[in-house]
Parts: sequence; structure tokens; C-alpha cells
Amino acid sequence: MRAIFERLMSFDTVSAHPNLDLMLWVKALLEAEGIAVTLIPDASGQKANLFATTGPAGLPGVMLSGHTDVVPVEGQAWTVPPFALTERDGRLYGRGAADMKGFCAAAIAAMLKAARWQAEGRPLQVPLHLALSYDEEIGCMGVRSLVDMLAQAPVKPLFCIVGEPTAMQVATGHKGKVALRATCTGREGHSALAPLALNALHLAADFMGELRDMQARIAAHGPRDGDYDVPYTTIHVGKMSGGVQVNIVPNIATLDFEIRSLAEDDPETLIAEMRRRAEALLAPLRAEFPEAAIRIDRLWDYPGLGTPSDAAVVNFVKGLTGANGTIKVAFGTEGGLFARDLGVPTVICGPGSMAQGHKPDEFVTLEQMARCETMLEALLARLESGWPA
Repeated sequence: MRAIFERLMSFDTVSAHPNLDLMLWVKALLEAEGIAVTLIPDASGQKANLFATTGPAGLPGVMLSGHTDVVPVEGQAWTVPPFALTERDGRLYGRGAADMKGFCAAAIAAMLKAARWQAEGRPLQVPLHLALSYDEEIGCMGVRSLVDMLAQAPVKPLFCIVGEPTAMQVATGHKGKVALRATCTGREGHSALAPLALNALHLAADFMGELRDMQARIAAHGPRDGDYDVPYTTIHVGKMSGGVQVNIVPNIATLDFEIRSLAEDDPETLIAEMRRRAEALLAPLRAEFPEAAIRIDRLWDYPGLGTPSDAAVVNFVKGLTGANGTIKVAFGTEGGLFARDLGVPTVICGPGSMAQGHKPDEFVTLEQMARCETMLEALLARLESGWPA
């Protein structure tokens, strides 16, 4: 497994870059052991998803899911090479070590072990599937073509384990996310006559105030789920843009913002409220500035995950890890798409912690990787024994 991990880390698969070389390397590695592999390229041909299966054909199996893209390293003070695996003080460092090439390496190693068992006369009675994706870090965008392929397949996976970092705890849920952009239109003018113009940045700031007011109301009076670190739906503005130079009143400004919603909160209802609030801001301006506008566009989204704590997949993975309880995670995953669009019962369980993700000197501990390998060895034993057929 270590050699696989080192090779995965050597590929610079920041989401803005291709991942095809990594996928071709994985494909060759798996096919050399007789594992059936399908690549699903994107329109550019520079990125791809990978789906592989070992074990008996035509039966539902257990799917291990991971993404191969990572976030950028620019502007971060790394003390180790980000695109190499460095071991130090019981930790394995590198971009994606925790999020989530460590799990991908362990899952690939498990596929290879299963294929070698087959050659040794120890065939799996239940298949093992591997799903590797691209562009997860920019909104779970890449995996959707893989989901579409599986939706057309005659047999879908029985269970899915998404190996995002949970410190090897079994996570049953995360919030859904909608990314949005508000384009605010005013009227340009010379800054010496600013009160005669309509400053689009000011309009955007007023709309931001409405979003903050909504957040305060939701935090105080909205639905709550104590399993989350932040137990309510959140509205967050991440970027504000506008203006050319200080002596020009800007006529266009944009706000990029998001909703991370509990299952009990309908994001469409919240977006409708945002549009009503925007219209209320504009109404008193329209007589003097008929061009005034706040247009809210949906950029992308992914669904939340809410697997019942007593679901069969939860009990199954708890049995593999020895866990007693479950958690929910603050970050989003591709698991919501597998559950919603394929109806595949899904949990999240993988090595490391997201507290290390997206930071310089990202790491996963050797102890966590060992626990992940132990879980996957237990999984192979269960699939060899014929469970859950």
C-alpha cells in the first residue's frame, strides 16, 4: 500500500489540472491483476472517473469511493514537498494525504489483494467495487458522469463507503450545499457626484446585510441537529467583487455565497426568501434608477447525506471498524449523490482528519492508515465469506 500511496501523491491533481495520468496508472495497475476497469473521460479528455470491479460478475457489491483531485498549494508555507509523500514523527505528509489519497491508496491495495486471493483459490463471493473521481473539490462535479453510468447499469452497488477523513469513525450524514451568485446592477458615475449615481457595491453590501439577517434568524429560531459542530443551516458570503477604480461609482458588483442546509431546511425556500428581500431593497430605488437589479443565480449544488443510524450499511461498517456510535461531518462529500441519485446506502469512513485538510503540511498518521487497512481487510474477509448474499 505504501508504494501506491507514494505514487498517487506524486501526481499534481489540483482540480484545475488534469488527472488522466493518475487514472491511467491506476487502470494499468488494476488490469495487470485481471480487474475489470472502466474509465469515464470528461469532454476535454484530460480528466476521468474510474470504476473497477473484482469478484463475481452480475451481483451487487460493496463500493469504495474516493476523489483524486486536491486543493491548490499556492500561498501556503509548506515545509515538505506537497506532491511527494514525506514520513516524519509517525505522520505521512503531502497534499491530499488526508483528503483523500491515503484512503484511495488503501482502497486500490484492497482491490489488488482481492484479485490475488482469486488467483490463490480464495475468490470473493460478493464483488468489491472501486470508484475514483475528479473535481470533487469544486462542488462534486466530476463524479456525476460516473453516477449516470451506474444509474444505467443492470446491478447497482449494495453499499458504499466514502473514504473521506473521519478518523475512522462511521459518519452517517452531512449538510447539503448550494453555491449562488448575486449580480447587483446600479448606475455608474463620477465619484465627485456619487450621490447622483447608484453604487452597485453599496447595493451588494445591503444585500449582504439581508443574508446576515437571515443567518441570525436561522441560528436563533431554525431547525437544529446537535450531531453537527454547527447545528443549524448556514449562509456564508465568500467573495465580493466590483469596481474599477476609486473615482468611479461602480455599476456592477457580485457576491458569491453559499447555503449549507440541514435536511429539515429546504434551500429552495431560503432562495425564494432571498429574492423577496432583494426585491424589497430595489423597490424604493426603481423610480430614480429603473435599471437597478439584484439577480441571484444558482452556480452548483450537491445534496446532503442522511443515512439512518440503524441502517444495514451503518451496522455493517461499524462491524468492520469496531465502532460503537456514529457521527456527522461538517464537510460535503459525493456520498449524497450516491444515496440520492442511485439509492445506494452510504456512509463516510476514512483515515485522517479534515482538520488537516486544505492546509500546508497536510498529513495523515501512520496509526490512522493502519486502522484503515484493518477495516478493509475485515471487509475482504466478509466478502470472501459470502456476506451479505
